[in-house]
Amino acid sequence: MLAVYLLACLAGLIVLARASDALVVGSSALAYRLGVPTLVVGVVIIGFGTSAPELLVCGLAAAGGSPAIGVGTVIGSNIANLSLVLGAGAIVAPLAVRAAVVRREAPLSLLATMAFAGAVWAGLTRAWGLVLLAFLAVALTLMVRWALADRAEAGNGSRALREEVTGVVTAGDSRSAPVVTLQAFAGLVGTLLGAQVLVWGAVGVAREAALPEGFIGATIVAFGTSLPELVTAVQGARRGESDLIIGNLLGSNLFNSLAVGGLVGVIGGDTGVGAGLRGVGITMMLAVSAMALLFMSRNFRVVRWEAAALLVVYLVTLPLLSSG
Repeated sequence: MLAVYLLACLAGLIVLARASDALVVGSSALAYRLGVPTLVVGVVIIGFGTSAPELLVCGLAAAGGSPAIGVGTVIGSNIANLSLVLGAGAIVAPLAVRAAVVRREAPLSLLATMAFAGAVWAGLTRAWGLVLLAFLAVALTLMVRWALADRAEAGNGSRALREEVTGVVTAGDSRSAPVVTLQAFAGLVGTLLGAQVLVWGAVGVAREAALPEGFIGATIVAFGTSLPELVTAVQGARRGESDLIIGNLLGSNLFNSLAVGGLVGVIGGDTGVGAGLRGVGITMMLAVSAMALLFMSRNFRVVRWEAAALLVVYLVTLPLLSSG
């Protein structure tokens, strides 16, 4: 039966990756056609869309009585984004970081991660979930204001934001509105089904292998939901798209911590989260976040030796989460 659950995890991850991509492209193209401003598409729609796998997986896990999978997934995904994914991208080619990102987006993402950590330490109750969601609203407001300021300063807007939106909506340029609407709907349904299969498989693996659910969330589920970012980072590094890589990773951690963490708190709380995940997991998540921010602020570049250090940290962290 363990093999069946593992296959379910694999199938769920594959469906999630394909369906969430269709969801992002379809919804972004539709919003763009309807005249939604570029900065809103880039900051809000694409931001939420790229975190849709984590959002649905963790929400379904919490609703099904396994909130530890949700908490573990947020912790593991945040660690993977700023160690495995950032490290893999910077190994391919050193990543330049804009000074504005170090001053604004990076600290905001770190604060969001710290807020989630504090909520888990205190007990991720419904009240704490609402606090995280309120922080999300504040963060989105700041991000939109920064995008507006960038647009005013640059004349036609932030280059990175324009490139990201253009790259996403290009697939819908030659399609009619009903077609991109159908794509977005199919992506949503597929993401939901993939998330459901993945949660079922993850719970089954934890039960059959006698492993903590939080550990499964922080490793198998988190690694799987971070795979799209990993592929994007490697491809982006080859093309010299440092802004998009850094921005996507920081944005992903912000949405994971506030949107996904808040949803888990509101739906199911953190009942069943092990002391290891609450201690070692949270500590490593904060350490990796601080380490990545330090590397970004040094000469505004993440170079290969720093990338190697991040990859080593990721490999060392995985076995430490086994008590989650």
